[in-house]
Amino acid sequence: MRILIVEDDIVSRALLARLLSSYGQCDIASNGREAMELLTKGLDSGTPYHLVCLDIMMPFMNGLEVLRELRNEESTRKISGGKAAKVIMTTALSEGKNLQEAFDAGCGAYLVKPIVHDDLLRILSELGIRR
Repeated sequence: MRILIVEDDIVSRALLARLLSSYGQCDIASNGREAMELLTKGLDSGTPYHLVCLDIMMPFMNGLEVLRELRNEESTRKISGGKAAKVIMTTALSEGKNLQEAFDAGCGAYLVKPIVHDDLLRILSELGIRR
C-alpha cells in the first residue's frame, strides 16, 4: 500500500510515518503544493496513493484545497469508490465548520491532533485498512 503523509510539522510527520510504516510505503510532503505533485505523479504513473493523511493548515495550499483537487483529479480519471484514495484529515482544528468542509470535500475520517495511536488504529480499521 502507498501512503502519503502531508504535514508541515516535522514532529507530526515523523510520528505518522512511524505509526504507518508497517502498513506500507510512506512518502512525505511538507506542504499542499508538494502533495499535489506527488498525488498527480502517482495517478499519472498508475501507482496512486491508497491512503493520504492530510493536515488542513499548511503553506501554499491548505489541506481542504488539496483534498478538493485530488477528488477532482480522481473524478476526471473516472476513479471512484474503493479505487479512490482514502483520506484522513489530521489537524488541530476541531470545530464543526472544518469538519463539515472536510467530509463535504470527500475525506473518510478526521483525526484531531495530538495524534493518539489507538485513535489512528481505530480509524484505519473503520476505513478497512489492514496491515
